[in-house]
Amino acid sequence: MLWREPAAGVQAWADRCPHRGTRLSLGRIVAGRLECAYHGWQFGAGGACRAIPALPDFAPGPAHAAEAYEASEAHGVIWVRLERSDARVPEIDGGPARRIVSGPHDVATSAPRVVENFLDMSHFPFVHEGLLGDRRHAEVPHYDVTITDGRPVAPAYRAWQPQGRAGAAQGAWVDYRYEVLGPYSAVLFKQADAAQPGGAPREAYALWICPIAPEASRVWFTHFTSDQHTPEAELRAFQDAIFVQDRPVIESQQPRRLPLSGGEAHSAADRLAVAYRRYLRELGISFGVC
Repeated sequence: MLWREPAAGVQAWADRCPHRGTRLSLGRIVAGRLECAYHGWQFGAGGACRAIPALPDFAPGPAHAAEAYEASEAHGVIWVRLERSDARVPEIDGGPARRIVSGPHDVATSAPRVVENFLDMSHFPFVHEGLLGDRRHAEVPHYDVTITDGRPVAPAYRAWQPQGRAGAAQGAWVDYRYEVLGPYSAVLFKQADAAQPGGAPREAYALWICPIAPEASRVWFTHFTSDQHTPEAELRAFQDAIFVQDRPVIESQQPRRLPLSGGEAHSAADRLAVAYRRYLRELGISFGVC
């Protein structure tokens, strides 16, 4: 469960009171403390028990604390570390300041399948025809894949898009840069031809996935944009519309776990996806793959 302590900020705890196992999310915030709905035990930052109403003179100790996890905020999303590790919140350099978060979207497939779809250039003309793609421009030109800190990157890819963003009045050539940020996250940067009427904003879309099960995922997007005029609801609706087109396709894929050991054919247009699969193998990822 999540809540905000006035001084320490976001708190991520197991949703269980250490006293009798009641869900702490049933409680309420009282004077900056989380109060359990069952017996009124109050907890502060880090899960420390601050008061037990039945024993007003008693000083609770560590045994009375709620189970707390390390939590932080970045890119409009709350990140929770459920176990001790060296994993870091992904960094995004060069994204515009305005930020719109969309989701969550629950998807009946593995997290790696969702990431690979995000990295796929050649599905635009078919899955997103009329928005991100056009069947008359289905060819995927050669693009390079490089490695940055062990992560696959496609530094430059150019595509024709009939409506590459919310509010676009006409089609444009769009320059992309793709980066894998981690096993279950990625970002793309896009810049439409600035010569089009009215210019074009700089944009980036980050994909964040919380694996729920090996074949079930919860997905968020953070949209970074220099567009200061289009209403937030319109920008979010456009991103949601794109993902609604993706969902039935990726949920239909069999197997739902991403095959790392063969069994699917590739073409030269899939070089970024192939690099992503290699990256997962090198990391020893076993969740959501087969």
